[in-house]
Amino acid sequence: MQEAITHAKPGVEAGSFYDRVASLYNLTFKFNGYGRSLEQYLRAHPLPIAPGAKILDAGCGTGLLTLALLKAFDMSVQIAAVDLSATSIATARKAVREHTGRTQSVEFSQANVLSLPFRDNTFDAIVTSGVLEYLSLREGFGELARVLAPGGHLLHLPVHPSLASRFLELLFRFKTHPPQEVEANTSRYFQIIAHHRFPRFQVIGWTKSAVVAQKA
Repeated sequence: MQEAITHAKPGVEAGSFYDRVASLYNLTFKFNGYGRSLEQYLRAHPLPIAPGAKILDAGCGTGLLTLALLKAFDMSVQIAAVDLSATSIATARKAVREHTGRTQSVEFSQANVLSLPFRDNTFDAIVTSGVLEYLSLREGFGELARVLAPGGHLLHLPVHPSLASRFLELLFRFKTHPPQEVEANTSRYFQIIAHHRFPRFQVIGWTKSAVVAQKA
């Protein structure tokens, strides 16, 4: 599928934490409508990609965004899904298999988003949700830009400050980046094309927004 190089050693601390809480994380976001909202968003705002496109789900967790991609696209795509947590990857792989009856269209691997096991300019599109809140934005966006092909698109679903996101910060040990820092660091590597705020009646709108950007 994609050109891979030697896998980077995953960060033990973050990976171990999500190995312990993968089930809680999956239940929390499975039953609050996140996955359904993501699928609706992707159908209403499709990524500008061609059949057979190579897509990276950077920090796939238990597979909510991966599944939303598979459900929303009416064309064949190749998805590489990476995460630090082996338990989360196993959960995601099972969810994809139960939905599609196969996992051939998704290749899962354990990897650090700050040191991705792919060559430069590998992907046509990258989607990421819930991982850059654990990282330096400059380093995280820089590594995503490295593996995205020129002209490729990035869909980032950052956490925005709110009472709900503060609760999630405590529960899942991340830190919400100020929106101005997210925008500034995105613009360092990409051209921002669109911002999207989810409807307030959707739970995802309490903590998330969507940013679409393109690599020059």
